Amino acid sequence: MGPGVEAAAVQDQRRADQEDLMHLATYLGLLHTSLRTLAGAFREVAKGHGEEPDVRSTCEVLANRLDGQVEKLGPIVDRYGEHRESEPERLHAAEFEQTRGGAVGLLRDLQDLYALASFTDITWTVVGQAAQGLRDEELLNVVSSCEKDTARQLAWLKTRMKQSAPQALIAARG
Repeated sequence: MGPGVEAAAVQDQRRADQEDLMHLATYLGLLHTSLRTLAGAFREVAKGHGEEPDVRSTCEVLANRLDGQVEKLGPIVDRYGEHRESEPERLHAAEFEQTRGGAVGLLRDLQDLYALASFTDITWTVVGQAAQGLRDEELLNVVSSCEKDTARQLAWLKTRMKQSAPQALIAARG
């Protein structure tokens, strides 16, 4: 194989590597958008259900933690780039035109938050798999930290829905 053929093979490999990173950039864009969308949704629920002190305060704390995740993701996005997708925003638009009133409304709003948080959680998982493939320690550390935060969000949402469900679905019947 001559030098021209070897150079072409190296260039082909570089192009393939760049295309792979372009796919990572798509998922980083999904993640970035989902984090901001989820933070905004938590703030909307906090505001819309302010009569529930634990919901208001916890949703505000979780929104602030999501802002921290966006900050942690910043250097990663600077390194790999991002391609913005609209899926998280479409989920938000479909589920959060405005918060709903009453006990059933709270339950449904929490369930919508859970769906958005689940989207964010699986996106962190996918990005984490890419980080392993790239052997990117910085990205692995960010993913590990943020996945723990997301797991806490999901756990609180599930617990709060379990707490709300009997009141919303049975007791309010009377």
